[in-house]
Amino acid sequence: MDRQQEFVLRTIEERDIRFIRLWFTDVLGTLKSVAIAPAELEGAFAEGIGFDGSVIEGFARVYEADMLARPDPSTFQILPWRGESPGTARMFCDIRLPDGSPSFVDPRHVLQRALTKASDQGFSFYTAPEIEFFLFEQDSAPGQPPIPVDEAGYFDHVPRGTGHDFRRATITMLESMGLSVEFSHHEGAPGQNEIDLRYADALTTADNIITFRTVVKEV
Repeated sequence: MDRQQEFVLRTIEERDIRFIRLWFTDVLGTLKSVAIAPAELEGAFAEGIGFDGSVIEGFARVYEADMLARPDPSTFQILPWRGESPGTARMFCDIRLPDGSPSFVDPRHVLQRALTKASDQGFSFYTAPEIEFFLFEQDSAPGQPPIPVDEAGYFDHVPRGTGHDFRRATITMLESMGLSVEFSHHEGAPGQNEIDLRYADALTTADNIITFRTVVKEV
């Protein structure tokens, strides 16, 4: 067991973490999640958690269904919206086949292969995402187009605006999970907002964007 795995196990005990969510995505980027108890984590690090890959979009045919989700301890973070005690944490997973080899349909592995090829040629790949999203009123009439929370434009300051409060809450939650945010602002269309994450290597950025999408829906 390496030091990062030992750190995760120690933190889980010290912070009273009762549930560990193992995250991965299908080939379309849809987040998948399975929760395990702390007692199962050492086994998950060593062997992975089995699941039926044939029901995951783009993963496997029925007769190739057996797959393993092996958590990456370097991605361990506590989920702030689940409360402190008992707590919930998450880790991203690498998808493996029963013989322990990487799955070639795992989006993380596809990116890792590309990064390895780039590294072999002397390149490092860093990305800085500018993530945009829309905020709408909750009481839009059924069957009618959604109503933006404001009619503001690019860089507009909206007094007592919903967008300000939402971006502040989102950034606070992201930073509590170790994601660095550079800045945020209102974008060009009504209800359109942007939050820019600090640059990181491409794999970390990909994980951060999935985390961002989840946080925005939880705020």
